[in-house]
Amino acid sequence: MLSSYTFTSISLALALAASLAAPSSFAGAIHDANLFTTNTLPANDDGSTGPVNMGFTANINGADFTQTYVNNNGNITFSNTLGTYTPSAIDNGSAGPIIAPFFADVWTFGNSGLVQYGQSTIDGHAAFGVNWIGVNYYADNTGSKQNSFQLILIARPDIGVGDFDIQFNYDQIQWETGDASGGSNGLGGTSALAGYWTSATSHDTLTGSLVNGALIDGGPNALISNSVNSTVLGQYSFQVRNGVVVTNDVPEPGSLALMGLALLAGLGFTARKKRVS
Repeated sequence: MLSSYTFTSISLALALAASLAAPSSFAGAIHDANLFTTNTLPANDDGSTGPVNMGFTANINGADFTQTYVNNNGNITFSNTLGTYTPSAIDNGSAGPIIAPFFADVWTFGNSGLVQYGQSTIDGHAAFGVNWIGVNYYADNTGSKQNSFQLILIARPDIGVGDFDIQFNYDQIQWETGDASGGSNGLGGTSALAGYWTSATSHDTLTGSLVNGALIDGGPNALISNSVNSTVLGQYSFQVRNGVVVTNDVPEPGSLALMGLALLAGLGFTARKKRVS
């Protein structure tokens, strides 16, 4: 017969595992969608901003950047604009430094939200963020499927000159592909990619990138149901130190749950497309 102490320990362990491992149907990871709304990129297809000020200096592979280009298709770049709409591997560095929370064919006409961006502060640190809230896929004007995600760069000069953090936040991912990338109804074809490239030795993509059905809500690698270096589902955090992304190896919630259970019980450029009006 189990002692009351043993029974209580097992119950606590199971409760911890359930609270940490249970996926959320709506992550709610976006850090205040009212932030970073100072500027709006007008409705467009494959458009970009000119160079915009971030409000701080970011060291990327030994080069200092104070400006970035916000690209409609779910990414920012630092060397030039990027109008490519079908995602492809970014580990060859052909786009230069790129940070892509959701590289896919975003279409902001019709019943779609618009891309917004600007400067703010996060926990007392200067920050630059971009919101893709309620955006459509090419070329759906109805908003039958919409994605909401966010990118934040957070200055960390308190740690080192040019150091900063990257944060991907996801609330809803209902589509993965535009029609011009082989998709149908927002699915299939060449699916979205999420990741970054800061140098030949500092680049990575999230598990499920370019895999049909993987990153969308309910998928095996659903962005809203997982995390990296964060206890918030749908949030993926990375640290850039001395120009490169460092690896912290912080377990995801599912792994943390297993660790807690064990502790208590034992006391991963295409041609232009035809426009649609």
